[in-house]
Amino acid sequence: MQKISFNRRSFLGASLMALAGTHDLRGSEPASAGFRTRGVVLVPEDLTLVDWPERASRAGLTTIGLHHPTSPKALLAWLKSSPGVSFLQSCRRLGIQVEYELHAMRDLLPRNLFERNPNFFRQDAKGNRNPDSNLCVHSSGALDLIAENAVTFASILTPDTSRYFYWGDDGLPWCECSQCKELTPSDQALVVENRILQGLRTIDTQATLAHLAYTNTLAPPKLVKPAKGIFLEYAPIHRRYDLPYKEQLDPAQPDGLHLLDANLKVFPSETAQVLEYWLDVSMFSKWMRPAVQLPWRRDVLESDLSTYASRGIRHITSFAVYVDDAYKRLHGEPEFIHEYGKTLKSFTTNRRTTRTGQLPPRISRPF
Repeated sequence: MQKISFNRRSFLGASLMALAGTHDLRGSEPASAGFRTRGVVLVPEDLTLVDWPERASRAGLTTIGLHHPTSPKALLAWLKSSPGVSFLQSCRRLGIQVEYELHAMRDLLPRNLFERNPNFFRQDAKGNRNPDSNLCVHSSGALDLIAENAVTFASILTPDTSRYFYWGDDGLPWCECSQCKELTPSDQALVVENRILQGLRTIDTQATLAHLAYTNTLAPPKLVKPAKGIFLEYAPIHRRYDLPYKEQLDPAQPDGLHLLDANLKVFPSETAQVLEYWLDVSMFSKWMRPAVQLPWRRDVLESDLSTYASRGIRHITSFAVYVDDAYKRLHGEPEFIHEYGKTLKSFTTNRRTTRTGQLPPRISRPF
């Protein structure tokens, strides 16, 4: 089996050793203060806006998640570079937590293993094994290798919060073999997540791991139960952003709020995170450059925060991809970063929830 290996000593020597002596940021803010996580998720290219950490700090954000759409290896390469080292130093100096949110499957289960181990990979509806996406979750060898490689990555891409994010392939199919076909995509994702968390706990006893509810995994799992330490990350990419989430009552509207409520019957609300798209210029640009100007709606943000807080959610972040130096040149200062952060920081969650943090009776579910 092919394991991922890195020269951890040289990587740390080149970058992270410069950060020695910095304080541990895990759990740095009590839940009573409001939203514990107030974050953005960026890709390395966004950090051509080199003062992103300073902007995040001034806005009252707590967390920057670094993202790559396919490869932890690619993110590692950037972190070894001078801009990557400088970014980490700035975040530590300013007290900004750094996390790593990754569609990681192609590195956790290298596709070049297919010829030797086709049973590791998913079966399609025609009965063919192929390495196009994800895996067969009934392959113990595949699960063991994924967990082992996740531990290797985690030993270097170590979040300040002990919260880890290793997602499946972006919206792509899962396995349809005779054993897997009874499991929904969410169930299959959770099988992998439970196994990864088991591995992570061997190097970080406080490790928790995200279950990404997104596209084909947005509906909650039905047959597989989350291990203790698996937390919900809810990402409703197909909702509308010209209207508050709670007002999107059309049954034809995808990614409806009822799916969040269904997930909160499976995963605890106090650890759940919402991964939103309020600041995601890449999405509004249909993932094509040049970037459009962000259709910023503070009223939608405020309404959505109230909706999420009423369900006991205390961790909020948003993609902010394409908010980079090119965006600034095209559209001027991205003042919405400050407005977003200050709105989250000033939002008092305990005035908008019940004592138990559950959904207040007066709020009706849309479906």
